Amino acid sequence: MDCLFVGAGAIADEYAAGLASTSLSLAGVCDLDAECAEGLAAEHDCPAFTDLETALASVDAPVVVNLTTHAAHAEVTRTALSADRHVYSQKPLALDAETAGELLEMARERDRALGVAPENPDAPSQRRAARVLASGRPGPVQLGYAHAHVGRVTDWHDRPDSFLSIGPLYDGGVYPLTLLVSWFGPVETVRVADALDIWPERESKRPSTPSHIEATLAFESGPTVRLTASFYAPHRSREFYGLEVHGDDGSLYLEGTGAMETAVDDVQFGRVGREYTAVPLQSPTSSVEYADAVERLADSVTAGTPSRETGRRGAHVVAVCNAIEVAAANGEPIDVPAYGTTADPLPATAVRPETADERSTGSDGIRLPPVGFGCSRYRDGEYVDRRDSIATALDAGYRFLDSAELYGNEHRIGELLAAPGAPDREAVFVLGKVWRTNHCREHMIEAAEGSLAELGLDAFDSYGLHWPDAWAHRGSLDRLAELPVEKQEARSFPETDDGDIETADISLETAWENLEAVYDQGLARTLSVSNVTRSQLETILETGRVRPEIVQIERHPYQPQNELVSFCQERGIRVVAHSPLSAPGLLDEPILAEIGEEHGLSPAEVVIAWNVSETVVPIPSSTTPAHIVSNLAAARKRLAPAESERIDALRDPDFER
Repeated sequence: MDCLFVGAGAIADEYAAGLASTSLSLAGVCDLDAECAEGLAAEHDCPAFTDLETALASVDAPVVVNLTTHAAHAEVTRTALSADRHVYSQKPLALDAETAGELLEMARERDRALGVAPENPDAPSQRRAARVLASGRPGPVQLGYAHAHVGRVTDWHDRPDSFLSIGPLYDGGVYPLTLLVSWFGPVETVRVADALDIWPERESKRPSTPSHIEATLAFESGPTVRLTASFYAPHRSREFYGLEVHGDDGSLYLEGTGAMETAVDDVQFGRVGREYTAVPLQSPTSSVEYADAVERLADSVTAGTPSRETGRRGAHVVAVCNAIEVAAANGEPIDVPAYGTTADPLPATAVRPETADERSTGSDGIRLPPVGFGCSRYRDGEYVDRRDSIATALDAGYRFLDSAELYGNEHRIGELLAAPGAPDREAVFVLGKVWRTNHCREHMIEAAEGSLAELGLDAFDSYGLHWPDAWAHRGSLDRLAELPVEKQEARSFPETDDGDIETADISLETAWENLEAVYDQGLARTLSVSNVTRSQLETILETGRVRPEIVQIERHPYQPQNELVSFCQERGIRVVAHSPLSAPGLLDEPILAEIGEEHGLSPAEVVIAWNVSETVVPIPSSTTPAHIVSNLAAARKRLAPAESERIDALRDPDFER
């Protein structure tokens, strides 16, 4: 769709740069400065104008993109709507709420689309933060703090006059306001506000409105938020466009409400009583472009439903800014008109595990997050407490927990899943495993029931054999971690008088049949098996009634097990890779460092990305918060086939633990 740019300053270059990746084309440029208009128009082989009426008469572009100075936005939008053009305007829509409301009504009467920047709620970090809210982990949000430290515009902008004339609210404050309104709906009341006229004496150019504003806003849906907008506070302050919201159960921090790109630690969550943990992306993404919002507006026009959604929100944001100014001037609370704006639907946060009946016959593989978290206590030759690391993993966004009765910490996991600030049960995929000493039917059912009681769950999302072979039973493994190490070892690794492992006469076929009994009783939605060979898996598939949906194997570049992986994937069985990082010497391999340098990844992150790129779910186990986050963040990268082949070449047929 053709569009006409009105305004050819620096922001117009940003919009124009993104046009190539959209369905839009630039049909004309209009600016009072002929040189600016002609320069941008020449780059896009379109005509240039210095008069808006002439441009509208000469260019039959359905969409006008209003990129003029702040004070000119309203009049340019009015002129374009009068010419029956759809309009997308830079922020703010207007400088007073009455005018903003008139423009919105004008667009409605003419059935024209009206969009207004910023559309930061659609940026990657902001959507990631919205998912944390949608998960319900913070609990009811009651308090927030938002910053818009625009900074000394005389230092960083070549044309600061437009900024100085309108103040920090209408240029900077609109970013956190837009995001907060998209999350929580309209502001009901400005409870209190204050404005300061502070500025360095040495500056020859000064703001003509207050340079620093503080306001407390009451949102219709409940939260109260303190907003700071400032030209005086430098934009390199510790808080630039930061936003922090607090709920009954936890807090959410977003580093930049206006950011269009994303970094691992841009979004952080901390449940009550715990430090903040970064919540990284788990899938590939890219920064948003200014032109993306214009394309969405154009798409609504093409669909015959011209959108005014962001126009309504923009009008309300202007009304909030007006109300803050009035409240600061008269010292009284001011109610704010909503202009029909509502909160945006929060994004989906999790894939719910399918039911047992659906999974028993499925052939397309069970749906899992890209990376899971291993909960084993055994690390570097000793048993360690994993409570803090599992809590950190849940806060970071891991939604696949690999548990087992052998680990002896299922009650700890259960406590964390039941604690305030924990993710919803249906958002977390919990895999449990029965130990080799409990392969007979009676003990297996008891083990499953005991593990579920410890976890506080009605059923496992998947339950499986930890190993395919059976050992002699030496008693219950309940609360194994609370026993002395000697007793843990005696129960878990039964020995004969000669010091050899004592096996049990239970075949793999029988063990699987007993596992099916666990499934039949509704204690597991799906079944799984770990540490099997291809021939053992074939035995299960040939003799079993319920097929395994997950096969968990040791997999890393020294032991990729590609043949078994392909065998499973051809049959829709998901492959989970345990111990993906712990092979001695693996993370010192030069190939991993070279590939990591290309992608900005550590060797460990390369191994995680290698698994994810091959549709294998790695379940790294770490006790270091930074590693827990970086392992999860590696899921956002996908390696090229040639890179995966280089990693596969590290295969070592003689590898042994």
